[in-house]
Amino acid sequence: MTTIQGESKLTFFEAASIIVGHGVGSGILSVPYLASRNSLREILLIIGFCYLFNVVMHLIIAELSYNNGGAQFITCLDAELFSGRIKKVLTWASFLTLGLSVIVNVSAFLTGAAAVFRSWFGLSDVAGMLIFYALGAGVVFVGMKLVGICEKLAVGSMILVVGVLCAATLRSDMSPLPTGWHGIHNALALFSMVSFSLSAVMSTPQVVKGLEGDVKRIRTAIFSGLGVNAGLILLITLITLLGAGEGISQDGALVDLAAHLGGWVSVVGYIFTLLALATSFWANTLNLRDIVHEQTHWGVRMSWLAASLPCLVIALFGSATFVGFTRFASIIQVVTGVGIIVAYALSRKRMGTAELVGPFGTTPFQLMVVVGTLLASVGAMLPVK
Repeated sequence: MTTIQGESKLTFFEAASIIVGHGVGSGILSVPYLASRNSLREILLIIGFCYLFNVVMHLIIAELSYNNGGAQFITCLDAELFSGRIKKVLTWASFLTLGLSVIVNVSAFLTGAAAVFRSWFGLSDVAGMLIFYALGAGVVFVGMKLVGICEKLAVGSMILVVGVLCAATLRSDMSPLPTGWHGIHNALALFSMVSFSLSAVMSTPQVVKGLEGDVKRIRTAIFSGLGVNAGLILLITLITLLGAGEGISQDGALVDLAAHLGGWVSVVGYIFTLLALATSFWANTLNLRDIVHEQTHWGVRMSWLAASLPCLVIALFGSATFVGFTRFASIIQVVTGVGIIVAYALSRKRMGTAELVGPFGTTPFQLMVVVGTLLASVGAMLPVK
């Protein structure tokens, strides 16, 4: 086993919670809107397949990072894939493209948080964004260990909250679940958003570093983290469909559910939404901080500022909706998976072993991930009917 030295040592639960927290955010809160445009059959099939597809992809990414000392995958692409005279150009193009997608994605968290503060306290969107940014960015400023601790506490709180919301929804007036085939456009759009919601590709190197290259614990953290995430996606989707019915907007699932249930339950829904957005904010900005630091060598503090401040600017002055921001961000991040698979194939050949992913990293599974990635990217661009 290769020992990898990271910024801080994480416990297993902190590492798994980072995987959960990365996905439980803008994506998971956008799934019910798209799920309402599909039938229950498509919802179950898509979530099941996306879990399996993402487990393979994340194990592949973990091994790619493992083979490169726990590096984020821009560094991995530079080491394994890019070469020749345009190597530097390709590396910087990938860095800028990925960085933009993360910044836009985090902007969605700020937009979603503003919608919660508006509905709950009547605050202006600007005030809501500033409050959420100050609290979220402050945790990342301290570093990886505090992010891991906060992710663990937040994930445990979210599981408890979902249990409360399930009980409250089952005791209220419920709407029928959607039925019938609504077209390939809607199915692919849902596939794209579920894939995006399960994606913790940039947090995977944090797990590799935080668990110091312990192959068994890395593998188990990925299986567990994605499993919890898939379960939360399914539960939140079902209770939102049962509670809000056709009245699901693009402000985020639990904002709609809270408006339907009202009373003290609405407060629980708002708390879950803020926790979900916070966990993703922490994970994404921590990852982007490390990517900026690896690429520019600006130092951790300046890289933190470069990773977080542009998100606030875009959220304050952008005009896209919560779901709109999220769908745009998912296009770039999911497409990045193709380059990662090619880099992994070269890395696997170079190393001659596959300690983490084993036979699930062979060519047929690599092709499955590429096909799934391309379908998800197409789905992110399709209109929903």
